[in-house]
Amino acid sequence: VQLQASGGGMVQAGGSLRLFCSASGSTLDIDMMAWYRQVQGKQRELVASITTKGNTDYADFVKGRFTISRDNSRNKNTYLQMNGLKPEDTAVYYCNVGVPRAVAGLRNWYWGSGTLVTVSS
Repeated sequence: VQLQASGGGMVQAGGSLRLFCSASGSTLDIDMMAWYRQVQGKQRELVASITTKGNTDYADFVKGRFTISRDNSRNKNTYLQMNGLKPEDTAVYYCNVGVPRAVAGLRNWYWGSGTLVTVSS
C-alpha cells in the first residue's frame, strides 16, 4: 500500500484546511484509516481515526474542530477537514492505514508522506 498526503499549507489562526490522503496498490483490504501529526522533537500523536463502517475517534485536542472522512471506493482515500485552526496545530500531518493480517486482531500498518500544516497567530 502506498499513501500520498496533500492539502497542507499555511493559514492564519481560525482558518481551515482540508487534507487528502490517496491510497494506491493493494487497497482492497484496508480497514482502519487515520491521521497522525508530529511536531519536530516530539512524538507522533493520533489525531483522528475512522473504521470501514464509519466509526470515528478523535483526540481531545481536535474534537469539535476536525472531521475525518473516507472514500470506500476501490482506491480508498481519507480526508481531514480542519476548522478553527490554532497555532498549536502546526505540525506535519501523516495518514496511516491498517490492513488486517491472517492472525485475528493484528494489522499491517502503512504510513504516507507527511504534509506540513502551519498556523500563524
